[in-house]
Amino acid sequence: MPEVPATPVDLLRALTRAERLLARRVGAVLAAEGLTVEAWRVLCLLADGQGHPMSEVATEESLPPGTLTKLVDQLVDQNLVYRRIDPQDRRRIRAYLTARGRREQERVDALVRADLAGLTTDDDLALAGALAALVDRLGDGRRPVGAAAGPRPRVAAR
Repeated sequence: MPEVPATPVDLLRALTRAERLLARRVGAVLAAEGLTVEAWRVLCLLADGQGHPMSEVATEESLPPGTLTKLVDQLVDQNLVYRRIDPQDRRRIRAYLTARGRREQERVDALVRADLAGLTTDDDLALAGALAALVDRLGDGRRPVGAAAGPRPRVAAR
């Protein structure tokens, strides 16, 4: 049985290791589809159909603004994403999925979920709740964009 992290530093190491292993596994699935983990995460964020300001996407996906701009430029070139001026604040640019982008996000997301399905356990809902509580304690109480009020029913790399 794995050792339970005893200190916050141990927890940080365990979470980092788990994220890296998941990202590597998901990255292999995505590489076969011509996408990076970062691109997939941006597509998943935009899949809610609301469009998001580029600054928000950069923050949510932990990408420097310049890196995000280059990534979104590539997604625009692939006709997966488009940008528009924010109708409420014309100084901001919002990113949206194209119809092709929506289909591609759904298709690739299904591949990722299928690959990760073998990792699920009965403890996933409790783990998701514990991680959501940890995020709330570490942050300012702000939930990630698209997060429900309670724990997510499915656990997968975003």
